[in-house]
Amino acid sequence: MKVFTIHKNEAGQRFDKYLKKRLSQASNGFLYKMLRKKNILLNGKKASGMEKLCEGDEIKMFLSEETFEKFSGQYVEMPSYPTMPLEILLESEDILMINKPAGMLSQKANVSDISANEYIIGYLLESGSITEKELETFKPSVCNRLDRNTSGILIAGKTLKGLQSMAEQLKSRHMEKYYLCVVKGLLTKEEEIHGWLLKKEKTNTVTVSKQPTGNAGFIRTGYCPLEHWGGYTLLKVHLITGRSHQIRAHLAAIGHPVVGDRKYGSKKDNDLFAKRLGLRHQLLHAFQIVLSDGTKVEAPPPEMFAKVSEAIERGVV
Repeated sequence: MKVFTIHKNEAGQRFDKYLKKRLSQASNGFLYKMLRKKNILLNGKKASGMEKLCEGDEIKMFLSEETFEKFSGQYVEMPSYPTMPLEILLESEDILMINKPAGMLSQKANVSDISANEYIIGYLLESGSITEKELETFKPSVCNRLDRNTSGILIAGKTLKGLQSMAEQLKSRHMEKYYLCVVKGLLTKEEEIHGWLLKKEKTNTVTVSKQPTGNAGFIRTGYCPLEHWGGYTLLKVHLITGRSHQIRAHLAAIGHPVVGDRKYGSKKDNDLFAKRLGLRHQLLHAFQIVLSDGTKVEAPPPEMFAKVSEAIERGVV
């Protein structure tokens, strides 16, 4: 017999989902059969698998050692999680927010990738917030995605409760998201612009139009000019709808591309910034998040923002 107690990181998920993680090699049919035959009990009682687990719940599995080993996949080597210094902006029992540097993936694109998600799990293991045993049934995860070359606030759920809460706020747009960016040209007044964005999967690019077209999704982007230097403007952008490359593509569509943006910006200008200042990514930073309860989190922008503004003012670029 195996006995497991539900910890806070596992609470909130459906019982059958938990069983599928614990016995990852077993079929759904086998799991439901074990529930029907009372070979798997929840708090000493027969369960359907649809129950929502609570912290402290006890699960008993009346399975032979051989059966448990066969279906648990427990001899699969646990992946190692790297560590690096993270700039922590906010940490609670359920949530972690970091200031992601440009150049770091939010989540893996390929199996061999190391992303912010792996560094976050490495940090939580090192700090004792989660154990390797708990990772068998729940893995902390990034909730919002930033492009590799966009810096700023990255949100992770340390627990299932935190993950679900942040996902719901993002989906319902009860979380306000603000970015800083430097764009070409002069913008002098606060505005909200609308459009329709169509993603091209093959090229990983998007197009923005003023009218509905095909499967394009409606987008809303607000911006407020903060400073001007030469022929450039520092904007605070309100990402009202959150679609792929929305800020970069939407601003480029109105003639004000983000400085350093290799997909939607000016190659000539970007080459100049790269040559003179070493800027090799878009100057876009997830600067501020306001949660539904009013909590405000800000991430200091990278030094490149000041370096670029100083260079423009001195006429270096």
